[in-house]
Amino acid sequence: VQLVESGGDSVQPGGSLRLSCSASGFPFGTYYMSWGRQAPGLQREWVAGDNARGRTDYADSVKGRFTISRDNDKNILYLQMTNLKPEDTAVYYCKPGTGLSGNWGQGTQVTVSP
Repeated sequence: VQLVESGGDSVQPGGSLRLSCSASGFPFGTYYMSWGRQAPGLQREWVAGDNARGRTDYADSVKGRFTISRDNDKNILYLQMTNLKPEDTAVYYCKPGTGLSGNWGQGTQVTVSP
């Protein structure tokens, strides 16, 4: 399993970013895929998931602001983030499957500050 996240940046509150996760080594198109994040000093938390059959799930903290999507032809998972808040500052990771255990990528840093 290989997962490479990209797209992180520093933005001001209210800004937007789109993260990408390039996946290989497993049948991406059939897998539930998740985004998670970890802020300094805090535990990793699950953020959003896509079940590969049209259902998406979101943590309450990002519902209405983040949108998960995927391109099964390119094996890429996306996370569109809008109305970003300082509390969204974290390293963002992707992984196949649900929950917090298993293979995560190396992460991409998102910093939200004035």
